[in-house]
Amino acid sequence: MPTVLITGTNRGLGLEFVRQYQADGWKVVATARQSSPELEATGVPVHRLDMSDLAAVATFRLDQPLNLFIANAGTYGPRDASNAEEAGEWLDTFAVNTVAPFLLAQAVRPHVQAASGKLIAISTRMGSVADNSSGGFLAYRSSKTALNMAWRTLALASRELVCAVLHPGWVQTRMGGANAPVTPEQSIGGMRRVIDRLTKADSGEFFDYQGQRVPW
Repeated sequence: MPTVLITGTNRGLGLEFVRQYQADGWKVVATARQSSPELEATGVPVHRLDMSDLAAVATFRLDQPLNLFIANAGTYGPRDASNAEEAGEWLDTFAVNTVAPFLLAQAVRPHVQAASGKLIAISTRMGSVADNSSGGFLAYRSSKTALNMAWRTLALASRELVCAVLHPGWVQTRMGGANAPVTPEQSIGGMRRVIDRLTKADSGEFFDYQGQRVPW
């Protein structure tokens, strides 16, 4: 039975990842800052992990091989970063969206290596420098751009593994809003197909949930 570790699983994309992998017979290990009735209903083991607590993230441990790690947890952060208070929140956004996923990937990498597995980061097209034609959302955009760079660097240091970055699309979640054109089921189903097809030749690359390359 393959095993997947997923962060940020109490709602939204993370919860849908849990449901779909569990339905396909995977052993799912979930982390969340706080659990939820929906997550508890799945019956999967839930590790309480606050991604803003970098010391806890860096020392996270498992005792089993991992076929797949999905760094899904994230935060939107302040809509602006034009004053000192919002600049502090900007740094907090970097901690959750950039530093914590990288630290956790480093912590679990030996377990993924043991299964010749894959390290996946859920990013966003909003983190693409080439695709930024509308501006705004500076904290979120820049933290995801930095995540992309961190994962590209991780891929270069982990050539025996597959490390890739995925854009889930504009999805109907609390973050994406009700008017988003993509359902969580469609997004996660698409990303799972992309993940399944990834090979070492794709390591260090950026794809959307339909398998199309996203410009850096």
